[in-house]
Amino acid sequence: MTGAVFRETAADPRTQAVPLSHLSLEIGHLYLEDFEAGPAQLRRHFAQVRPWAEAARATAAAGPDGRRPRISTCFLVDDYFTRFSSPAELVPMLLAEADRAGLVIDYLARESSCAVTGGTPVAEAVAGRIVESPPPGSYGPRPPAAETGWLANGERSPVARAPQAMQRAAAWQPPAETAARRHSVFLDAELWSEDPGGRRLWSCPFLAAVWQLARLGLLRAAGEPVLVPRAHTGGPFPDDWDDLPALIRLNPRADPFAAYRTCSVLPSRFLPVEHAVRVILDQTEVDRAALDQVADRSARERTPVPASVADRISYVFYAGP
Repeated sequence: MTGAVFRETAADPRTQAVPLSHLSLEIGHLYLEDFEAGPAQLRRHFAQVRPWAEAARATAAAGPDGRRPRISTCFLVDDYFTRFSSPAELVPMLLAEADRAGLVIDYLARESSCAVTGGTPVAEAVAGRIVESPPPGSYGPRPPAAETGWLANGERSPVARAPQAMQRAAAWQPPAETAARRHSVFLDAELWSEDPGGRRLWSCPFLAAVWQLARLGLLRAAGEPVLVPRAHTGGPFPDDWDDLPALIRLNPRADPFAAYRTCSVLPSRFLPVEHAVRVILDQTEVDRAALDQVADRSARERTPVPASVADRISYVFYAGP
């Protein structure tokens, strides 16, 4: 006789849901070179962003039931690859230039929080969920991404080996995209590098993939949401980036940070980075409970969401540096 197996409810990790907007609209991503160019560069950026942001809002508003869509805006500042200026100096300037262009930044995030948040190794956890899609006919001759730190969207060119005596060298073969449409657009993305001490430095595309998962409300750590917004108290901003919350809500009336879909308005230099983001997301096993929560909520709101996580993100790339 087989005995029944009982498990306490508390033993099962519970995945906490997060509030969701219809659209998360990213209106900027600031690096050192942008800041060094001064307020004029931010002014030009926001002037380019505004018409596309308005178009994204109009598209989101064209829903079947005519209800006001929930749309939140966000801005990402690089404090991971380079530490520059300070929140006390940069954030007021950023908000002033956005306001000058008629834009509101609801949420401000630090890029370092896509690597580690509150002691949680977020990037490392996402890297552990990568499931590589083997190209047709391949038998795993290449080391996995977990070892190499590289992830491709297909099959790389075979490694050329010196021919043995009396044998001809093998002919060169091109790489091949797994889901090619007639012709391949092959991409091999570096996920991280390591310094001489073995410390891992996450790549810009990989952190951007983590950022997209956060904006889609799909990041969890032991069932708890990652990158939870903290409200700005209204006082002065700190002098050190480490003293600024990982994700801060600047607009008290903002719709939720996470959303069913995301749209990012960025300079065209980000296009190759975001191509790599899609390759990474297509091969990441996202938390199933979080996916189910979004699917259930979107169905109740009659807001269709693509099954593919990568298809939930969209972009506008404007010409410029």
